[in-house]
This record gives sequence, structure tokens and C-alpha cells, in this order.
Amino acid sequence: MPKLIYSFLSSLDGYVADRNGKFGWAEPDEEVLAFINELERPVRSYLYGRRLYEMMTGWETDPAFAGLSPASADFAEIWKAADKVVYSTTLDEAPTTRTRIERAFDPEAVRRLKAASATDIAIGGPTLAAHALKAGLVDEIQLFIAPVLVGGGLKMFPDGGSLPLVLLDTRRFDGGMTYLRYRVVNDLAE
Repeated sequence: MPKLIYSFLSSLDGYVADRNGKFGWAEPDEEVLAFINELERPVRSYLYGRRLYEMMTGWETDPAFAGLSPASADFAEIWKAADKVVYSTTLDEAPTTRTRIERAFDPEAVRRLKAASATDIAIGGPTLAAHALKAGLVDEIQLFIAPVLVGGGLKMFPDGGSLPLVLLDTRRFDGGMTYLRYRVVNDLAE
């Protein structure tokens, strides 16, 4: 069965955005982005919360995103080719192709999507991922740890639970970022 993968860039102390909502400290360099592209290339579906989706739309709607570098152009093509499901109670329509809006996160619908998919599915955004983690839907976690402590902000993982993990892979990048890949050991997911 295809995996549901939670992949995100984070500070060393576990935040995806600082207290001011900034996350520029986690911007991947060309080496990291090229590596992310290879991970994302086989993914054909993304599950997003509204805020992350709205940030990601530029990969399709703003040519400047793709114009940043060769790896950026590659990522834009990967992103545009994938299906997107956006969970939002406020978004009325999507400005990108291959996108549908769902009003609420339904764990059973995600289980059906996984069962019907021929490829892995990515889930993005810590709020949406928290629902999937609590429902036992996440099979793998891919962390890109930036070499910075931000001291507070939006956490990558929800409070209030423990989840055993098995380390599958690591990689250190020249710019100081580190990649960690874990399999989730979860009775609900097995």
C-alpha cells in the first residue's frame, strides 16, 4: 500500500515557523531542494491545510518561483503535475489546477485515498498532519532540520502523545541542514 508521508522543514527545536510566523531560516538551498525534488517526484497527491496550500500556490501561479533556480523550476513542474486536496472551511475555490477542496479532514476518506492510490501521498502543514498522526494514518516522517533554534512558534508536531519511530535514513548537507527519515510504528497504522 502507498505511504502517507509527512515531510517538512523545521528548526532544530521543532518549529516550522517562528513566533512572528517567519520561516526564511528553513529555506532550502539548491542542494537540499534538488534532494527534495527526488523525494517528491514519485508523489502524485498532496494533502494540505489552507495556509500551507496558499503559500504553495505560487509554484503554479507565479513564474518567478520557478525562475529562482534549476531546482526551483524542477520543483514547480513536480508540484503542478500532482493532485492537491485542500482542507479548508473558508476557501471557496482553488487558483491551481488538479486541486479539490474538502471542508473537513475525514480519516476514513484518507484511508480510502491511500488504498486507491498507486503512489505515495504527501501531507503538509503541522495542523493537518496532527490530525493524520492522531488517526494513525502517517506511515513515514521526513524531517529537514535547519541549523537554527527559534525558541517558539508553530510546532511541527502536536503535543500530547508519543509515537515510536524507526530511523530509516539520514543525510547531512553542506549548508548544515540535516535530513532524517523515519517509519512510524503505530498500532493504528499497521
